[in-house]
Amino acid sequence: MELSEVLSVWWVYPFSVAVATLALSSGISGALFFAPFFLLVVDLTPAQAIGGGLMTELFGTFFGTMNYIRQKVVDFTTVKALLIVTIPFAMAGSGLALAIDAGALQAVFGVALIILAAFMLWTNLRRVETVVGATTAPATGHVTVVQARDGREYRYVRPSRGISQALGSFGAFITGLMSSGLPEINTTQLVLRGRIPPRIAVGTSITILTVTVFFAAGIHAIAGEPAWHVVVWSIPGVITGAQIGPRIQGKIPAAIAERMLATVFVAVGILVIAVQIFD
Repeated sequence: MELSEVLSVWWVYPFSVAVATLALSSGISGALFFAPFFLLVVDLTPAQAIGGGLMTELFGTFFGTMNYIRQKVVDFTTVKALLIVTIPFAMAGSGLALAIDAGALQAVFGVALIILAAFMLWTNLRRVETVVGATTAPATGHVTVVQARDGREYRYVRPSRGISQALGSFGAFITGLMSSGLPEINTTQLVLRGRIPPRIAVGTSITILTVTVFFAAGIHAIAGEPAWHVVVWSIPGVITGAQIGPRIQGKIPAAIAERMLATVFVAVGILVIAVQIFD
């Protein structure tokens, strides 16, 4: 890694600040932005782009997790229950990403982006229906109470652990494979199935993601060929963004942001596939 090579991609830093701020304020995966950016703009290989996205995401989510923990909006019982399955499945996905052909991996990545975009649009509409159709009927089961640092109290009943773990396993596997999916699936299922308040769902999901990505990124760092000249800019960028994202969580209209992001992901997914076909 030469100094000129490092300085040639300085612009990765401001991009990383913006992405980390958006990701940590909405509970989505920052690597969902970084991997296609590294692939199409920085011109890394598919495996390097995914590995770089995971490494960058790890640092951003770590500092974001610390902020959410300080705010006392993390459900640690749910975190422990899901980490049991997310860690091994994410490691398996990372191993597969390093093993399969680069062209096939890029095509899979493009298709997965489009599927995730459709999933985001569907869950966005479901959330609106949930809010509109919500009732004040008493919840059945053990009620969890979370007292946030700012004095707000949140009450909810945790969803079925078995279904949550099955969905978390799938999300973790595709996160290891293509660096995205776990927080989108976890945040959605906690809000829609468990009716967990979005603030708690995002804080909990980001915490699960941090620990899971540590192991998934480790596979890429040990067995792959990391693009260190890029991550030396992206990591400081996400650390900066991690100080901003949790503080503005809830201030950005989630419905509008998710629909805009889903549209962007569809376009990027089509572009990733097109580049592979016509390359």
